[in-house]
Amino acid sequence: MSRLIIKNAKIAANPSIIRDLFVENGKFVERFETAEQLAEIIDLQGQLVIPGLIETHIHLDKACILSRCQLSKGTLAEAIEQTSKAKAEFTYQDVYQRGAEVIEKAIKQGTTYMRTHVEIDPVIGLTGFEAILKLKQDYAWAITLEICVFPQEGMFNNPGTEALLIEAINKGADSLGGCPYTDSKPEQQIIRLFELATEFDLDLDFHLDFDLNPNEMLLTQVMQCATEFAWQHRVTVGHATKLSCLPTEKLQQLAVALAKSGVNVTSLPSTDMFLMGREAEYNKPRGVAPLLPLDKQGVTCSISTNNLGNPFTPYGDASLIRQANLYANIQQLATTDELIKCLSWVSTQSAKLLRLNQYGLSPGCDADFIVLNAQTPEQVIAEIKSPVCGFKRGIKTFERTEAQLLRA
Repeated sequence: MSRLIIKNAKIAANPSIIRDLFVENGKFVERFETAEQLAEIIDLQGQLVIPGLIETHIHLDKACILSRCQLSKGTLAEAIEQTSKAKAEFTYQDVYQRGAEVIEKAIKQGTTYMRTHVEIDPVIGLTGFEAILKLKQDYAWAITLEICVFPQEGMFNNPGTEALLIEAINKGADSLGGCPYTDSKPEQQIIRLFELATEFDLDLDFHLDFDLNPNEMLLTQVMQCATEFAWQHRVTVGHATKLSCLPTEKLQQLAVALAKSGVNVTSLPSTDMFLMGREAEYNKPRGVAPLLPLDKQGVTCSISTNNLGNPFTPYGDASLIRQANLYANIQQLATTDELIKCLSWVSTQSAKLLRLNQYGLSPGCDADFIVLNAQTPEQVIAEIKSPVCGFKRGIKTFERTEAQLLRA
């Protein structure tokens, strides 16, 4: 039996109160029932505690490959083309090493749960999936990996892909993704993925509506299928940059429809800012999905990283707090409530999106949490605070020493 007492902690939900937290066998508890075993004690001296951050959409298998690619246009089409060429040379060890590099960065940035999308097609086969599956096992001490397999290159135009997806599911994939905009039959891909998701009881996560033409949104069909297949609150769409082009009234109407259909939305600000609006010579659009109007109508939303160091996103340090700050800048969010909402989109709302039932700081929740040298939750986002340390199931996984000024 392992026990931990976190003393003098400031809780993000109510930062004006200092309290103690109790952990027993990896779970938060109200109190220890017996006093037979001593507990480790950590005094935070008023530092802020929040549940571990959650990455809802990232691609470990194609991270850190920018040096292998040639960028000239910076467009989505070029990113897909260059990554596809690089993918032909991927090996198990290559994917494992690059994925491990990103995972270790994410752990040190406070991420304790991650849904990683993994490409499945006849070119890569299950090589990337098997490498990520091994990473899931090897890093379970610090982070929970959820593997979402998906057909980046399409399904109906890429024979053999569906069979490989099913094989990956049978070998342990946790969820199923889609990428209709690369398919020769995008509408049929959506329907077929819903059929597979219901057959294998898997959540769905689509790359969707990834351009700035507000017409012909595939989101409409996804919402319809979510209702028809009774898969509400088990479907997420990522990117959805078309939403940034809608006038206020139409966006409000769509937000109501999204909430009713139970379809979640993930914004990927770093990628979407980099790729969208390339055709504009001036007054470039931001091209990032507006989450706040959706959230206000009851849509579950999240902010995530998507890519690091590749043609889709040349930047990144795996910090979700930095992504939330970037999003706040893009969407001009600055009030206390808005910044706290940004924090929720990488924590509590992300947990809701991924249907994590034991997330939080309450008794019975997994003791996955991070500590920050901040007075309030909004300060975390406004000042891009780095976590001081983090815990997975009550065991410390990393710590960071704060820089010190050396006065002459």
